Amino acid sequence: MLNSLYRLVGCLLICFLMGLPAYSESLPQVESVHGIAMHGDLKYPADFTHFDYTNPNAPKGGRVVQSSMGSFDSFNPFIVKGTPADGIGLIYDGLTTKAQDEPFSEYGLLAKHIRLPEDRRWIEFDIREEAQFSDGVPVTAEDVVYTFKLLREQGSPFFRAYYADITNIIALDKRSVRFEFADTQNRELPLIVGEVPILPKHYWENRDFTEPSLDIPIGSGPYLIHSYDPGRSITYRRNPDYWGVNLPVNKGRNNFDLWSFEYYRDATIALEAFRAGRYDFRQEHAAKNWATGYTGAAFDQGRIIREEIKHENPTGMQAFIMNTRRAQFSDPRVRYALAHAFDFEWTNRAIFYGAYRRSHSFFSNSEMAATELPTPEELEILEPIRDLVPPEVFEQVYQAPQTEGDGQMRLQIRKGLHLLADAGWTLDKGVLRNAQGEPFRFEILLIQREFERIVNPFIRNLERMGITVTIRVVDISQYINRLRDYDFDMVVSSLGQSNSPGNEQREFWHSESADRPGSRNLIGIKNPAVDHLVEQLIQAPDRESLVLRARALDRVLQWNHYVIPQYHINAYRVAYWNKFGIPEVRPKYALGFDTWWVEP
Repeated sequence: MLNSLYRLVGCLLICFLMGLPAYSESLPQVESVHGIAMHGDLKYPADFTHFDYTNPNAPKGGRVVQSSMGSFDSFNPFIVKGTPADGIGLIYDGLTTKAQDEPFSEYGLLAKHIRLPEDRRWIEFDIREEAQFSDGVPVTAEDVVYTFKLLREQGSPFFRAYYADITNIIALDKRSVRFEFADTQNRELPLIVGEVPILPKHYWENRDFTEPSLDIPIGSGPYLIHSYDPGRSITYRRNPDYWGVNLPVNKGRNNFDLWSFEYYRDATIALEAFRAGRYDFRQEHAAKNWATGYTGAAFDQGRIIREEIKHENPTGMQAFIMNTRRAQFSDPRVRYALAHAFDFEWTNRAIFYGAYRRSHSFFSNSEMAATELPTPEELEILEPIRDLVPPEVFEQVYQAPQTEGDGQMRLQIRKGLHLLADAGWTLDKGVLRNAQGEPFRFEILLIQREFERIVNPFIRNLERMGITVTIRVVDISQYINRLRDYDFDMVVSSLGQSNSPGNEQREFWHSESADRPGSRNLIGIKNPAVDHLVEQLIQAPDRESLVLRARALDRVLQWNHYVIPQYHINAYRVAYWNKFGIPEVRPKYALGFDTWWVEP
């Protein structure tokens, strides 16, 4: 009781000195808990010993090597400059960590106790006494306050937008911190606050946070940077003095003594290196490789395991993404016309060995996908924006253009040309021109040359519409910089989704992010109807409302034809050398590679 009183008096004094509003809730009024859920109850009780999808007796040891593509020049993943090394998140801990078998629940990591009132106007975390950085310095509330100040003021613009609804962050005492929120309807905000990696003030306060650097940073996580070859490889070493090794949320995780990432510039060479035993684990994204590249003696003899692991995650939207900041993509009729030039059915049969399903929704493989006409409950959500959205939102179920799969495309090309004509484009001697006589031409920016075999048939169909398209393949640094500056016409990209969409939807679709360098709003959407639905989704009070509002947003995005949908698969395609132990229970919503171990 005395500690609570001292903490309250201390906070009032801090608020007075800083000119911040004091709060009236005394700490005993809100129960301290071990975790929080977005909707509903937690799966794991306060006395749980480990997550169900881990093996608490998994042996520690061994080395695992994975591949990465491209290069790296920084150990700072929190800024827009530079290309951070893969795996750098292994050196950091947040206040909480997510359970991979619940849609969205967070359990204490750095934080031992969490207090969250029913109205969710604030949240408090008590940091564990044993929590410390890798140099032995304790993690304090001051580090938490400093982290958010640093990220929001000097980090990627993403952090300013994502955490814009935090009004105050107060160190109540050495180990307790309180976040106060402006928007009491944002149910997700208390959870995502806990996910942020906490940075050591004593390390960063005298360094330039805004510039990429290969100085080895200090973290509080389970791994340390052991060695690196700039741009070529990086190895992390399991910290033998890691403070949190015996926490229930960590039991059976982080089992590898050494965890390395070897970089390759060419995907074909990377696959050959795996087959030759240069690295241990590979997640395959190319259907052709999966169908033809995983054969040979090592597979026949069981030395390499090839496996498809089903998951229950939304697959989001992989698509040709058009930059609507460009004049030729500003008209939805034009965007819809171009969609008729992509022959998924032929591509899937001739190139992908039938491995994929066509994507129609931005929330594919989930209950949030709009796959039927709006229900009465959903119509209530859509009615206030009826005049701002295409009428098809209310009248039709969206389906991406389909073909016979024979590669002929006559009907699709004809329909595409009709749409282009309605938008003011004319086919003149084989060249599509606008009212000013300017030809329709654009560039597709790629990072992988292997993707040209998918893009080229699409380009040939566009040429039949009189459109000139070129391909430009660039390295990863150029690609990242051009996307950050929206310096592209069209790219192939994935817009991933979680089981509990929230604040990140502003990054994807909201007008506020359209002109902010480095946002995920690659499309450049500035649409008041979309803005309205994004805010409605973020403020969903329960799971049922969240699903309905996600479907409403899905419909409006679909019928504005912002992208040309491609395809998805609801399984992880993995191959690995037969050296691993794997828990009997797999997590529903993640691959869970950090729960594997190397067999002694």
